[in-house]
Amino acid sequence: MIDQSIFENKKAAYFTLGCKLNFAETSAIGKVLSENGVRKARVGEMADLCVVNTCSVTELADKKCRQTIRKIAKKHPGAFIVVTGCYAQLKPEDVAGIPDVDLVLGAEQKLDILQYLGDMSKQEGQGVMITSKTKDIRTFQPSCSQGDRTRYFLKVQDGCDYYCSYCTIPFARGRSRNGNIADLVAQAKEVAAGGGKEIVLTGVNIGDFGKSNGETFFDLVKALDEVEGIERYRISSIEPNLLTDEIIEFVAVSKRFVHHFHIPLQSGSDEVLSLMRRRYDTALFAAKVKKIKEIMPDCFIGVDVIVGVRGETDELFEQACRFIEGLDISQLHVFTYSERPGTMALKIDHTVDPKEKHRRSQLILEISDRKLKSFYESQKGKKCKVLFEQPAKNKPMHGFSENYIRVEAPYDARMINLAVEVTLGDSNETGDSLNAIF
Repeated sequence: MIDQSIFENKKAAYFTLGCKLNFAETSAIGKVLSENGVRKARVGEMADLCVVNTCSVTELADKKCRQTIRKIAKKHPGAFIVVTGCYAQLKPEDVAGIPDVDLVLGAEQKLDILQYLGDMSKQEGQGVMITSKTKDIRTFQPSCSQGDRTRYFLKVQDGCDYYCSYCTIPFARGRSRNGNIADLVAQAKEVAAGGGKEIVLTGVNIGDFGKSNGETFFDLVKALDEVEGIERYRISSIEPNLLTDEIIEFVAVSKRFVHHFHIPLQSGSDEVLSLMRRRYDTALFAAKVKKIKEIMPDCFIGVDVIVGVRGETDELFEQACRFIEGLDISQLHVFTYSERPGTMALKIDHTVDPKEKHRRSQLILEISDRKLKSFYESQKGKKCKVLFEQPAKNKPMHGFSENYIRVEAPYDARMINLAVEVTLGDSNETGDSLNAIF
């Protein structure tokens, strides 16, 4: 039995680094604490409890986590600091050794935070570590977040069985597992009842949905499409080998799933894809893009690329660039490879110099800029519905079209969380949005 009195008049601040899945889980942690009397700290208010949900996808991510924790300790002196997430799961000793960290929770414990808080008294010396070995992480903990945006993030799956040679995510999040369709549909209905208009389906490997119970991701998509009140669903990153033609064809004609896909490519070289232990080749990836564009010409396609991995020679990188240039995609998300302890990639001999990694990253970003500009140009003058979000103070209002074009407009409180029909105009001053014409 939890002593509720320890949470009386307590204020919590939440900090999330990394993926949309982390944002969903942080929101779930916040909901648990709120239901037990812990209020979210307002801007400028000192928190009694700070929860940091970390990322560890790269060495840079680890560094940002450490910096964030130190900044939080200075901003909220005396607060009880709880660190969870992938960095906490992979390197709990390192996290526990950071000054002012009181509690380190692994992947299996984060949503059971209440039972580990105790009396919330500050620890002396190293923080207390409570983690599980990855092989013991078997439960699926549902979560859905809104955060400070109009969009909700619904966690449908967790973990990964792919073990790509460069990646530590399976070590941080465990084996692939998922919720069930009935429960996820119920969560979507709850979002709709609360006035939510858009839901992004999130997970580590969402196309693998159903591995735990024999259902399929396609079945989930069809069931969610029937939920009244939700205007839009977006499918977050989905592996190309799991993005089936039936999913693509359904999205093209569905009532609520928008014309927007995010598909990780990682490399445009078959040899590098093999070294990465990816489960597809460039021919399959190109075929998926072609299929999407044939039936949804206006579809926004975002693509992940990693540069500078071990084994990526100059020739293979140039080959990858040529392949990427030829794809009818909208934007590239570029990641610079960093060595991760325990990964199979460390056995590959050829390494890429840091300066060369940076050069390659800039080249891919330039390709991305050209493709995004071209896609935006192709959409000017078209009508679409934009779901406007609450802007930062003294900033213009913005939102996204169904096919993920960022649209800017003068602030009008009446339009927040409404899907408003506009005509897409010219680019704004910074070039990252199109102006709305009403």
